[in-house]
Amino acid sequence: MSQNTTGYAEPGLASIEIEGMTRESFLIKSALAAGAVYGVGMVGPFVRQAFAAEAPSDAGDIKILNFALTLEYLEAAFYKEGLGKVKFTGGTKAVITEIGANENEHVSTLISTIKGLGGTPVTAPGVMFPYKDEKSFLMLAQVFEDTGVSAYNGAGPAIKNKDLLAAAGSIVQIEARHAARIRLINGELPAPEAFDKALTTDAVLAAVKPFIKA
Repeated sequence: MSQNTTGYAEPGLASIEIEGMTRESFLIKSALAAGAVYGVGMVGPFVRQAFAAEAPSDAGDIKILNFALTLEYLEAAFYKEGLGKVKFTGGTKAVITEIGANENEHVSTLISTIKGLGGTPVTAPGVMFPYKDEKSFLMLAQVFEDTGVSAYNGAGPAIKNKDLLAAAGSIVQIEARHAARIRLINGELPAPEAFDKALTTDAVLAAVKPFIKA
């Protein structure tokens, strides 16, 4: 069983409300509740099962999921590389390990979802990350996590399938916790504003373009 080893709680998953009680909605709601009790690593298989039971979505939802997948590829690659190159101090390595595992789960879930909806997942892009030590890695991690949260905030209203929207909401909650944890490590306020901003697709792509190889 996967356990949370970072020392910070993930209490909000069980409280997400999902309209209706179709079989698919019930599966997703059960998955989110399991995540609150057992940790986010337990959520993915159940969410994938619910996604597989969904009727095919339109091309717009698949496009949004591929956009999210690109960001998750970027984050997963970043944490994997960092764990192999950076000498982390204190308990930071455990935090980065847990975040990296979450990002890998997001990647696998999005790939399965896109395939289940009849779409083709985008391939992982080549990446390049300009950090040289623990401090610069953590500053870049803050940029990625803040951007990821704002990206999901911006994309959410365009998702038409309500169950996909609920599942995306569960992912953005975890991304927000990542952002808060990294901010705390960097000596900053975990939630400096009462409301988070939403970024357009173009704005997000412009923000991450320097880290993607052509």
